[in-house]
Amino acid sequence: MKAAVIVFPGSNCDRDLVEAFRKAGCDVQKVWHKDTTLPAGIDIVGIPGGFSFGDYLRCGAIAANSPISREIRNHAERGGYVFGVCNGFQVLTETHLLPGALMRNAGLKFICRTETLRVQTADSVFTGGYTVGEEIEIPIAHHDGNYTADADTLARLKGEDRIAFTYADNPNGSTADIAGVLSENRRVLGMMPHPERAAETSHGSTDGARLFAHLAGALLQA
Repeated sequence: MKAAVIVFPGSNCDRDLVEAFRKAGCDVQKVWHKDTTLPAGIDIVGIPGGFSFGDYLRCGAIAANSPISREIRNHAERGGYVFGVCNGFQVLTETHLLPGALMRNAGLKFICRTETLRVQTADSVFTGGYTVGEEIEIPIAHHDGNYTADADTLARLKGEDRIAFTYADNPNGSTADIAGVLSENRRVLGMMPHPERAAETSHGSTDGARLFAHLAGALLQA
């Protein structure tokens, strides 16, 4: 499987995401935000956490207008896979590849700790390595992780089984405790928690490694 990890000015989790993909057996290339094309043969695009462009406007809003973001949208529209973590999730909502918005945490404070997530669907290449209702331990590190969606959007997400993960104990005020959502074709996942920070024993949890392992295996068989 070939993966591309996008790097914006201010990205600080790009190397973590690269290593998580590599540990799962992927061939990974970094792509600078000013590039206008993705490398040939890319299966999945990873958008890492961090503070793209310092988050000086809305989180992810400037990054969503970088040259490479147009190609990410094209990749997704062609049926390619995209995975956005934390700031990457924010970018995916700003590019309208995923619905909703990420707002300031309800407590207006940056939160950095491990949270328990509940798996809400196993029907995707991202979540197929888990079982529905399973609880996993994944770190969070965000100030603007309050996933917000109106009633119609929430009803659609629930009705189409597109809520990937929820928080067992909501840390940020997210609508319906949502921690991650899928696109309509289930090939785009955005989540605020960082599975790449739970990918080896030294991290204190390997629950995130299962996401990358299943993803790599599923795409190799596709």
